[in-house]
Amino acid sequence: MDNFIYSINTTIPIFLVMVLGWALRQKGMLNDNFVTVANKFNFKVTLPVLLFRDISSVDIIKVFDLKYVLFCALASSACFFAIWGGVKLFLKDKSLRGAFVQASFRSSAAVMGLAFIQNLYGTSVMGPLMIIGAVPLYNIYSVIVLTFEAAGEESGKDTSKIKTACINIVKNPIIIAIVLGIISALLKIEYPVLVNKTVNNVAQMATPLALIALGAGFEGRAALAKIKPTMAASLIKLIIQPAIFLPIAHMIGFGGEEMIGILVMLAAPATPSCYIMAKNMNNDGVLTASIVVMTTLLAAFTLTAWIFMLKTMGWI
Repeated sequence: MDNFIYSINTTIPIFLVMVLGWALRQKGMLNDNFVTVANKFNFKVTLPVLLFRDISSVDIIKVFDLKYVLFCALASSACFFAIWGGVKLFLKDKSLRGAFVQASFRSSAAVMGLAFIQNLYGTSVMGPLMIIGAVPLYNIYSVIVLTFEAAGEESGKDTSKIKTACINIVKNPIIIAIVLGIISALLKIEYPVLVNKTVNNVAQMATPLALIALGAGFEGRAALAKIKPTMAASLIKLIIQPAIFLPIAHMIGFGGEEMIGILVMLAAPATPSCYIMAKNMNNDGVLTASIVVMTTLLAAFTLTAWIFMLKTMGWI
């Protein structure tokens, strides 16, 4: 029951902030211009600062576990390529493919993951390592699929798409922030209090502003028209991925906090930054928002169920 209450307290407030954004839009306080500007501001400023803050504060050398980081990276990669391959075969509407793939494999690891692990264990050592193993790949793979599947992209120009994807990766503010965060952590750079407080203030804007913008941009009727891919993506995100990779993690020897970190990586809701990247890279924002909302609402129950099963089996 404690785990269920915590899951509710973690996920439902996120959902309610989205609802607030939607309600403010219905009242006319927010409009399309706000959504556009807020998404661009989040993509280029607040989310990069948030990730830089979280990664740069980790003592990577002290806590580094190569096997764990490699597992997180390989599991994330396997999920991405399997989903993209499946989408190519089964999702006929090409305009939905990029949004579907990104929201199906990419978790809210940095925003929700660390808080979830810290609630269970008091501190989080493996959480930052999971972020190092998975989050850079989340962003690189997202740029790739959103570039290749963007609306208006013509087939048969793979060389041009590869070049565009590489340019987008190098220019992506989130990826740049991750690289700078890793460098800062490795060099153990200590910043003045003034800088730390400024960075922290900007970082704290990322999640609430992203959720408000997502809610304000949510198109209920349009989302209902895409309920089937939304439910399919939610099933993949919350059930199928952890069902495949948690037993593998157990066989390799991971348990305790390590297993919880892997659970969060695989089964946490789709991150709000999916919506921001989809909108900024000419992909389907309606489907992305629908998947983020649905997975956030359902995750309180699915994460609790996974924790209960893992405890029952003695894996955590």
